[in-house]
Amino acid sequence: MAPPTNSNESYCTFTLAADVTAGGLPSEEEIARDLENTDPKVKRHALKAAIMAMLSGEAMPKIVMQVIRFCINSDDKPLKKMCMLYWEVVPKYQEPTSEELLQSATGGQPLQRKLLPEMILVCNALMNDLNHPNEYVRGSMLRFLCKVKDEEILSPLIPSIKSCLEHRHAYVRKNAALAVFHAHRLSAETLIPDGPELIEQFLSAETDVAARTNAFLMLCNENEDLAIQFLAQNMDDVGKYGDGFALLVLELTRKICRRDANQKSRFVRVLFQMLSSASAAVSYEAAWTLVSLSSAPTAVRAAAVTYTNLLNSQNDNNVKLIVLERLEGMKKNHPKIVQELLMDILRALSSPNPDICKKVLDVVMDIVTARNVAEVVTMLKREVTKTADENDQSNEAKGSVYRNMLIRAIHGCAVRFPDVAESVVHTLMDFLSTDGGMQVIIFVRAIVEQYPDLRSALITKLLTTLEDISNSNVMCVCLWILGEYCESAESLQEAFNDVAEQLGQPPFVVQPEEKAAQEKAAADAASGPKLVTKNVVLADGTYATQTVYSETKAPVDDSTPHLRKMIIGGDVFLGSILSSCLTKLCLRAGDLADEIGATNVKSMTVKSVLIMCGVVKMAEVTVTAQKSSLADCKERVSLCCRALLDPTANELLKATLLSEGRATFGRFLKTLKDKEAKEAKKSEPEVPTTQADDLIHFRQLRSMAVQGGDMDLDDGSDLARATGFSDGGSLLSSELSHVYPLSGFADPVYAEASVTVRDYDISLEILLINRTPNTLANLTVELATMGDMKIVERPQSHTVGPLDQITIKASIKVSSTETGHIFGTIVYEDTSTQEKGYINLNDIHMDIMDYIRPATCTDEMFRSMWAEFEWENKVAISTSITSLMAFLNHIVDSTNMRCLTPHDSSEKGSFLAANLYARSVFGEDALVNVSVEKKDDNDGKLAGYIRIRSKTQGIALSLGERITSVQRGIAEVKAQ
Repeated sequence: MAPPTNSNESYCTFTLAADVTAGGLPSEEEIARDLENTDPKVKRHALKAAIMAMLSGEAMPKIVMQVIRFCINSDDKPLKKMCMLYWEVVPKYQEPTSEELLQSATGGQPLQRKLLPEMILVCNALMNDLNHPNEYVRGSMLRFLCKVKDEEILSPLIPSIKSCLEHRHAYVRKNAALAVFHAHRLSAETLIPDGPELIEQFLSAETDVAARTNAFLMLCNENEDLAIQFLAQNMDDVGKYGDGFALLVLELTRKICRRDANQKSRFVRVLFQMLSSASAAVSYEAAWTLVSLSSAPTAVRAAAVTYTNLLNSQNDNNVKLIVLERLEGMKKNHPKIVQELLMDILRALSSPNPDICKKVLDVVMDIVTARNVAEVVTMLKREVTKTADENDQSNEAKGSVYRNMLIRAIHGCAVRFPDVAESVVHTLMDFLSTDGGMQVIIFVRAIVEQYPDLRSALITKLLTTLEDISNSNVMCVCLWILGEYCESAESLQEAFNDVAEQLGQPPFVVQPEEKAAQEKAAADAASGPKLVTKNVVLADGTYATQTVYSETKAPVDDSTPHLRKMIIGGDVFLGSILSSCLTKLCLRAGDLADEIGATNVKSMTVKSVLIMCGVVKMAEVTVTAQKSSLADCKERVSLCCRALLDPTANELLKATLLSEGRATFGRFLKTLKDKEAKEAKKSEPEVPTTQADDLIHFRQLRSMAVQGGDMDLDDGSDLARATGFSDGGSLLSSELSHVYPLSGFADPVYAEASVTVRDYDISLEILLINRTPNTLANLTVELATMGDMKIVERPQSHTVGPLDQITIKASIKVSSTETGHIFGTIVYEDTSTQEKGYINLNDIHMDIMDYIRPATCTDEMFRSMWAEFEWENKVAISTSITSLMAFLNHIVDSTNMRCLTPHDSSEKGSFLAANLYARSVFGEDALVNVSVEKKDDNDGKLAGYIRIRSKTQGIALSLGERITSVQRGIAEVKAQ
């Protein structure tokens, strides 16, 4: 909404009296009497009450003369400030009479504004303050005049304002420059027509940084030619004029060059000079300006170097994230230039913030090439090694999340560049026993499959670290690798002996004496430490009470290998994997009986069968969460025993057990590679096309006067124009999809709102149309919100003529991902009937999909978050879709999430389970598990549940409502 142009136009404001008086505002007579008091405090109190009363709608015409008589010449500084606030709100013009209003309405002479006679005295008092010997009084008055929008008041004060430009004090001069700027902008022809020339002279002689900045601000907005002329004359001294002046130069550069591209060469020198500024704000803005105006390689390279220097020199995490965002945007259009600074960008990994490290890896990993991959991997290996250093506080702050990020980055480099796989895999295998072991073992599993030459060395390394692995999932993958890829006689015997040694002798159940010892240790721990309270003397001699927990540490004697401990603990799934691993080792040993020996093969078989029997016994006796897997474990172990003991079963199952698992895993890796290639192809920008009748711009035929700079910044724009660059066309269709009707066509006021969501902010543009033949006064849209939303900018009151329309704006701040509602009422007053009207508006439902963005995470992170998040919403599946894959794709598209579970549309089956993941713009994680089954006894309909988990309640409930609503609408959509 445009600001008021004079004192008669004012916003409708409702102000609550907070602390003036306890029983309400005093009357006009009481305020007038208090203003006559000699105590400045009483005068300030009365004047404050008068201001608040006038803001509430009271006229108070008698107070003007009281202020002029008793307050305007006071030497009290707070009272002078209060007087300035009073002159801002007081009416300065006479109210028109009824005859003048009638004459103007009937097409007669337009209304002539008449200044109040009292304002002549006010102008005289303002002039006295402008000539006051105290520089504070002068400067404050000059600042006040920047808010006055009445030419009649400013006109007699112009000579005094000009004289202040030559004052000895810099505080007066800088405010005088702003006052000249305001007067020239208000009315350049009548008030101060020579303003730009006056400021130019002032600027050439000024030495104060703030005054020079304010003067240059006036030239930039009122006379660009003089600003450019001054800049050309003082090009070498721009760096000495302060950060504010430099930022104004950059703003002027952007404004002129976007209007006229031929002017770019005039600002090349100053732009490159500001890139090396000592101020981070100036250098950042200069780099951004340079990139926005040109895509020439020299300019982009200089900007990228500046961004990199800021990234490594600034300590503020927000600055680092902003710079990384700029580098990521630059990477899309100029990847080769960013590649040159790859190692400098990686230096930002020293930051203790894991979000910055993640952003750095996201920026650099896409542009790693064969030329720099060795340096990148070496640095990543060094960072991974640092994470194992317990004395490094920065790594302790980043935790295991940083280590997992590094491992994934190294994995990506090894997949894309096979030459570095051998150099990194041995380093990473040292971290199998850490909390990032799952990432490492998945990486090792892929390397073992893809690089046969490395298998023997990796198997040997894996066997040496087997005793240190304490994670059940990591151990499962290790055993699978040993069973699939141990092929030589030596590796088979070594792997079997190491596994058997770690496992020990059956049975795998807790013995009575061990159970008694565990119960005794638990009882000792439950008894708790002893509480000791004593008095101590502090360093300053005072007494204090100190409470100490005294506990005797029992010696820990736990020599049980981790593998045996996990089996005894009731890990049924690990027992099944162990049985399969031993079976594969024995079957391959049978093929190499000549090298291993028949006796050793039989011994291995007997030990394996005994171990498998012990696993089944453990599964039957131990009570754990995996008790439901007992039947599957029995069936799997029985199959393995038959394959070892029954020759017929051996002949039928041997080929399947030894080859199908590896072949399936190979196809899985190929599917992942094809999926990544397909996503990379989708992310490639489309090649722009040009129309046959587009204008061709020949840079060589340009005037030589324009090319006087050191470099032509227009090369990139010429190239973009020649190749038909387009900014994507109109967004009208997307804007219309977010237009909501708030009232009906039959209502006196029709209203509709256009909603624009920008991450944390919601912008409302409300169109109001007066459908009555009468003028509606004080028309206000009163809005309210439900949910985690807060109205920041409320619509102001307006007067709308007959059949006229206006557009008002409102801003709403969003703090979390939660479905919210915006509702309200239109209140207006009909000027012809003097009746008030109310219109209840339709609700605006804010969709959660405006905040949800698809994201990816590893299976380990998904499981960790699933166990950590406490809010769960369970939605029963009720749909008319009969295809499992079609239903999954519909849920993924409707919820704007990403499916983490690899699947093939050609697969047939009656059950489907998939994990979906997304992140909100507020950094909240949304986890969804889809478990759906197609039952034949239910007429082929789908049944099952969709479970949603998140850290906050709002996203779980909102996402559940979204899934429920899209399920209900499927049948109608299909019918259409």
